[in-house]
Parts: sequence; structure tokens; C-alpha cells
Amino acid sequence: MIRLRAGGARPKFLKMSHVHLMYEGAPLADAAQSALERSGEQWTPMRAAVFNALSGFDQPASAYDIAETVSRNEGRRVAANSVYRILDLFVSANLARRIESANAYLANTHPDCEHDCIFLVCDGCGKATHIDDDHLTLALRNASQAHGFTPDRPVIEVRGRCEDCRSKA
Repeated sequence: MIRLRAGGARPKFLKMSHVHLMYEGAPLADAAQSALERSGEQWTPMRAAVFNALSGFDQPASAYDIAETVSRNEGRRVAANSVYRILDLFVSANLARRIESANAYLANTHPDCEHDCIFLVCDGCGKATHIDDDHLTLALRNASQAHGFTPDRPVIEVRGRCEDCRSKA
């Protein structure tokens, strides 16, 4: 996994089967904008504001949390239903991930990479850790197909306690 921060240059192609370019800050917003535009959608000022708010959260955020942040930043009220529509677009364009069990969202820090994600969701602090395990998710897809079911978007969430919350207990 390669992590890019603001001001970081994109590395040249690496010969690996699966390279994850993880972005932070301005490179993340740039990658999200590029991915959205490649999908045929426009990167509007409101979409940029919602993405910037979403990517500023350290843990999954609800549409209401995001609407509140955008409203504060924009100096005008932004309705949660408008944010929900944008978040739905972001999920379909691989810019955001939805934590189903919490009805909350995370910015996808690698929007150029299409794959199924697994989330470890802490019931103590609410933090969601994204992990990639292509072998596990492929096995899930294969098991689904063996039963005549075609999964569109597998969602794997493991609920429990993170290391920090366990050490505080």
C-alpha cells in the first residue's frame, strides 16, 4: 500500500498484482474528482464541499453530520436529503463507502481501486477500519454464485472492539 499526502507525487507504475494508492488531503480530493469525472459526472462546488467534509471525519459520519459541517463551512443551511443524494452518487462512483450497520459513510482513500471492502467497526469508539482481503471477498462472491445469487456490492462488517478501546477497559 502506498499513501500519498498533500504535495506527494504519484509513483510510477509498480509491477505488483494489486497496488493501492492511498490518498490524504488535497491528493484525495483530486483523485476523487478525477474518478467522478471519469464516471461521467460533474464535480460541482456542492459535491466538492460534501466530499471535503466527509474526508475530514476520522470515523464514519452520518449525512446529518456532513450536512452540519457543510452548512457551517458554507455559511448557509444544507439539507441532509441533498447530502444523501450526493453520498449515494459517491458510493456508486467508488468515492465513499457506506457502513451499513451505522448508516454512516467514509471517504474511500483509494478511489482508483475497485474491490470489495471489509470494515472492522468498533462498538466502543465508533471507528471503522478498512481492510482489504481479496481472497476472502472472492470466496464470498464464489459462494454466493454457487447458490445462484449474483452479488452486486458485498458488504462485510465485523463489529467488536478496537485495540484502543480494549486497552482502556
